[in-house]
Amino acid sequence: MATQIVPQVVSFPAPQAAPITQFELAAVLSLRNRARQLEAQIGDAEKSVRTRLEAGVSVEVGEHTASLKESFRRNVGWRDVAERLAERLYGEGRGEAYCGNVLGNTAPTRTVSLTIL
Repeated sequence: MATQIVPQVVSFPAPQAAPITQFELAAVLSLRNRARQLEAQIGDAEKSVRTRLEAGVSVEVGEHTASLKESFRRNVGWRDVAERLAERLYGEGRGEAYCGNVLGNTAPTRTVSLTIL
């Protein structure tokens, strides 16, 4: 006669986690507020440095450097729509030339970023 082995499932009670205290919640809120304050201070400090660099003030010689990187971008977000319209108005293959003309006559957007190393 064969013996049959029947597996048994034993469940263990889940350990009780400690309740979340008011102190922990207050600490999270306090840290969030502090992070917002620090973000504001960083923004003010960067604005001050950027303004002075734009005015031509030099950076003290030392371990760190600061510079402004200026870039210009021409962005025609509706380019696909304009190409389709140009092809409808001016014929097949003319959409690219029309959009190139529009892009060439679009004033570039100036972006200045502060780099501190």
